[in-house]
Amino acid sequence: MRFTKRCYRGHDPAWSFSPLSGEGASLTGGRFNRVGEPTLYLALDAITAVKECTQGLGNRLQPITLCEYDVDCEDIADLRTAASRKKHKVKLSDLKCGWLTYRYEAGDAPSWMIADRLREEGFAGILVPSFAPGATRRNQNLVLWQWGPKLPHQILVYDPSGRLPKNQLSWPDKKEKG
Repeated sequence: MRFTKRCYRGHDPAWSFSPLSGEGASLTGGRFNRVGEPTLYLALDAITAVKECTQGLGNRLQPITLCEYDVDCEDIADLRTAASRKKHKVKLSDLKCGWLTYRYEAGDAPSWMIADRLREEGFAGILVPSFAPGATRRNQNLVLWQWGPKLPHQILVYDPSGRLPKNQLSWPDKKEKG
């Protein structure tokens, strides 16, 4: 399916110079990617983005940079409903598996295997429910494995006045006291 919408993501301010890289997910792994696989995780609304980066607001809110993205992307598998999951042969329990446990035990998380299969089938990404603590049916995400500045997988960060930093040198040395 073609997905065209505004999406959101909360970033660690120190990494906000690179809001389209997917490298954070590559470094740590995620629900739908192993370590070493760049992946862009976006929320369909700003509140879900905040819930995702704070894991449901269960802890105090660390500073974040909230970015808005213009998305126009083909080849998206919609896994948000039972009917759409059935169409793609995906179980909800596999989507919401404890992927981090698999990462630490060096196994393959069921959610990673779903991502592998759908990428092999030619999908650029998936629409999924949010599994952040406290998420409801309204909280949903877009996860991308293929994206760039041009169609058919176009993702553009909205920054009309150039407020996002250009590189990591924009941030003071962490040893400085201020």
